Amino acid sequence: MSKRKNVLWIVSDQHRGQALSCNGDPNVSTPNIDRLAATGVHFTDAVSGFPLCCPFRGSMLTSIYPHKCVPGHEMQLPPEQKTIADAFNEQNYDTCYIGKWHLDGFKEKNGRAAMHIIPPERRGHFKRWVGYENNNSPWDSWVHCGMGEEACHYRLEGYETDVLTDMMLDYLDEKAQDEEPFFAVLSVQPPHDPYIAPPEFMQKHRAAEIKLRENVPNIKRITDIARVELAGYYAMIENLDWNIGRIIENLLENELLFDTHIIYFSDHGDMHGSQGQFKKTNPYQESVNIPFIIAGEQEMGYLGRGCGRRANVPVNHVDIAPTTLGLCGIKAPEWMEGTDYSSYRLVNKAPENAPKSAFIQNIVCTPYYNCVDRQWRAVVSADGWKYACFENAPWLLFNLNEDPFEQANLAFNPQYAPKRKELQKQLQEWIDKTGDSFTLPIN
Repeated sequence: MSKRKNVLWIVSDQHRGQALSCNGDPNVSTPNIDRLAATGVHFTDAVSGFPLCCPFRGSMLTSIYPHKCVPGHEMQLPPEQKTIADAFNEQNYDTCYIGKWHLDGFKEKNGRAAMHIIPPERRGHFKRWVGYENNNSPWDSWVHCGMGEEACHYRLEGYETDVLTDMMLDYLDEKAQDEEPFFAVLSVQPPHDPYIAPPEFMQKHRAAEIKLRENVPNIKRITDIARVELAGYYAMIENLDWNIGRIIENLLENELLFDTHIIYFSDHGDMHGSQGQFKKTNPYQESVNIPFIIAGEQEMGYLGRGCGRRANVPVNHVDIAPTTLGLCGIKAPEWMEGTDYSSYRLVNKAPENAPKSAFIQNIVCTPYYNCVDRQWRAVVSADGWKYACFENAPWLLFNLNEDPFEQANLAFNPQYAPKRKELQKQLQEWIDKTGDSFTLPIN
C-alpha cells in the first residue's frame, strides 16, 4: 500500500454534466459515478474553458489557457511545454497515460488518426504511455506504445472503453505490489459520437422513450435526430459507468482505494438538439457544463470532510492540474495559470482568492453543422450568471439560477444592462490577465 497519495484521472469525451442520474437525468443510470459524487466533492458548475477536444486537453495537462498552448482543433501541444506529468515526475511518482491523446496535431484529411504514431517526446513526458491520437470508432480502436525496435501498434480486441479499462486494471494490479506513488490517466473516447455501445447497454435505451431537455425545440427534424443520438449516448455513458465500477472495486481489492484520489471529468458536453444545435463549440450549458468529481481517497477515512458535497463553483479546465497536485500536497509550479481547488476536498472550504468567474473561449473556430461558426468569449460567474459575446457584439446573457435551460436571453434587455456591464468588465479582466486578444463590444 502506497504511503503517499496516488491520483487517477478518468477522462471521457463529450459527456455533458447534466447526463448523470445524480443530476436528475431520467434517461440514464450511473450508480458508480453517483457513488463518487456521494462520497466525494461534486463540482456541479464545472466548465469546459474551450468546449472542443484538443484545446481542452492541452489546458488540462498544462494549466495554461488555450491561446498560449493549443488554440484550436488538430493543433499540437508544443513538445517542450511542461505538463502535470513533469510536476509529478519531479516528486518521484510513476506517471502513466492510457487512451485518447489528440494533442499531436495530426490532420484527419491526411489519413486516419488512429494509424498515426506519436513519438515519445510528444507524449506529455509521461513515463508510461499507451494511446492513440484520435479514433471515433469504438469497435475498431488502435493503440501504440514504445518506439524503434520496441514499437508496438495494435488493434484492441473489443469495445474501446472496456479494453482500455482492462489495461488500467492491469496497471493498478502492478502498482499494488510496490510503494511508488502514481499519477495515472485513463482517457476514453465515449460517449463521443458515433453513439454506439455494446449490445447489452444499447438494448436498454429506445429513441422513442427518450425524454428530451426542455430547451430542445419541438421541430421534428431536430427531435428525431436528438432521440436517436441520445439513445446511443446514454448507453455509452452507462457502459462507462460500469467500467468505473470495475476500477473502484479493483482499487478496493488491491487496498489502494483509500490511498488514491479519483477524479472524473469530461472535456466538454454535447448539445443533442438543445437550442436547436448539435455537438459543441458554443457557450450553452449542454456544451460547456461538464462532470467534475473528486472522490476516492477519503471515501471512508474522512467522512464529513468534503464528502457528498455539491460545490457550486465554476471550476475551469486550467484548474484541473493545480487541483490535482494540491490533493497530493504538491505546490503547483509557477507556469501553471489555474486555481487549486483541492481545499474543497481536503478541508471542506473554498480556497483563498478564488476567481469570481470562469473564462471560456472559442479561439480558432471549428464550425460544426448546426452549431456556432465564429469566435466568441464568455464568462460564467460564481453567482450563477453567464455572458457571451462575439467581437464587437453582445450575444447571450442568462441568469442560470432562474433559467437553467437558457431560454430567456437578457443581453439586449435594458433592465439587465448593469449586470451585462459587470460581466463584460470581468471578461475584459480575463482577457487582459491571460494575454488574450479579443475586442469586446462597447457597453
